[in-house]
Amino acid sequence: MNKLLLFILLVGFCVSLFALQADEELAMHQYFDLKHGVNRAAHAGAQALDEDLLAEGKVDLDEVQAREMSLLYLRENLRLDESLLPLPGTFLQGQVSVLALDVIGAEQTFPYRYERPAYEYSVTMNRPGVVLIIGVRYPRMYNLLRPVNWIVKGSAELVL
Repeated sequence: MNKLLLFILLVGFCVSLFALQADEELAMHQYFDLKHGVNRAAHAGAQALDEDLLAEGKVDLDEVQAREMSLLYLRENLRLDESLLPLPGTFLQGQVSVLALDVIGAEQTFPYRYERPAYEYSVTMNRPGVVLIIGVRYPRMYNLLRPVNWIVKGSAELVL
């Protein structure tokens, strides 16, 4: 009887370990998907050239278009609606918050050092670009992990 009880406890422990490992693995895959989505959104925003200035021979970003393109690509890559809520059937469950969406224009002196100490982020840009920082809550599978809140950061420069 003692061995049967010990066996049942051991099986329960092993199942718990398996669930924890599966949750951690899924969390890392989800984080990498979020990171790729943020990087793609920043890159899309960094390609929004100001065509009026380009006609004058100056290379700079159209700030409004850069913000719009970044948000559009963020929504498409992470499958979010207009208010940044996940669409039905997607893995994310909570709202994605845009913590920073900064367009670094040609008015800056390059190389430009962008810093956001609140999010522990800094990057040196050699050309105009976009910095995007989002906040996401990870929906745990088995509630074995503590609640996880991620701050995902990305930046991109204008590619000439």
